[in-house]
Amino acid sequence: MEYRNLGASGLRVPVLSFGAGTFGGSGPLFGAWGNTDAEEARRLVDICLEAGVNLFDTADVYSGGASEEVLGQAIRGRRDAVLISTKTALPMGEGPQDWGASRARLIRAIEAALRRLGTDYIDLLQLHAFDASTPVEEVLSTLAGLVTAGKIRYVGVSNFAGWELMKSLAAAERRGYPRYVAHQVYYSLAGRDYEWELMPLGADQGVGALVWSPLAWGRLTGKIRRGQPLPEASRLHQTAQYGPPVDDEKLFDIVEVLDAIATETGRTVPQIAINWLLGRPTVSSVIIGARNEAQLRQNLGAVGWSLSKDEIERLDAVSTVTAPYPYFPYRRQEGFARLNPPIV
Repeated sequence: MEYRNLGASGLRVPVLSFGAGTFGGSGPLFGAWGNTDAEEARRLVDICLEAGVNLFDTADVYSGGASEEVLGQAIRGRRDAVLISTKTALPMGEGPQDWGASRARLIRAIEAALRRLGTDYIDLLQLHAFDASTPVEEVLSTLAGLVTAGKIRYVGVSNFAGWELMKSLAAAERRGYPRYVAHQVYYSLAGRDYEWELMPLGADQGVGALVWSPLAWGRLTGKIRRGQPLPEASRLHQTAQYGPPVDDEKLFDIVEVLDAIATETGRTVPQIAINWLLGRPTVSSVIIGARNEAQLRQNLGAVGWSLSKDEIERLDAVSTVTAPYPYFPYRRQEGFARLNPPIV
């Protein structure tokens, strides 16, 4: 397993990390992902650790806290061997203090997460969404206090817009608060919007990407084909409306190139899709999920080898899309590109 520094921090993380969204799954979204119990989760954690995957990502909103609880049970007795990443800010109830990133909410949320996880510290806390109703200085000062208290070690964000992240980084720099070192983002061959603004920002500011849904919400598994009905077992029947939008024709073009490369290399479609991400700028770790041991072992096979230059170029070509304004001039016009060349 390869390890990389998480952004400009000293925290070293594996290039593959495990997403615990399937742990204790319930409800229309997380129940469709999976409902791994503590015994099954412990086995998956065993396999991850054997392979060198020691970063486990969850969130308080995943099945109303059940994911954190099951993860805590699965790592019991080996806390020092793992890194825990969790997220908060999304609603956990209907009350006024049950959502957002105010000082009151953050302190309550961290205490609750620590109880569910059965630990006294969180290695990486990420804000699951930007809270426009709370001043960034209040958010950052609260996080600084939690770091000082030893309850969290590093801080990051997830699903922030570029201006939201940059505003927060500037405030942290100005006030001497801990800076965000990670941005958990959607990024895949079928969804490359991350490259337009957030990737250059991450490269410039030392914010590493933790990639969620590297298989485009289950669309790059190799089971979805042009002209064929959606497989009966696909979770997309229940969850498509919750995930990122994908243009079907573009998706089918990408899958056909993935299929061809899979045939040529003897790798699987998911392995190729994940491996492509590992070569992208700013990517610190790709979060993989699995409902069972077979899925996990297949995804772990995405490391230890590299795509050829020709294979990367074919995947780049079939998956690229025209960037929206104001980004497209920097890709199309020489004068713009000279001032701000793309990093990819």
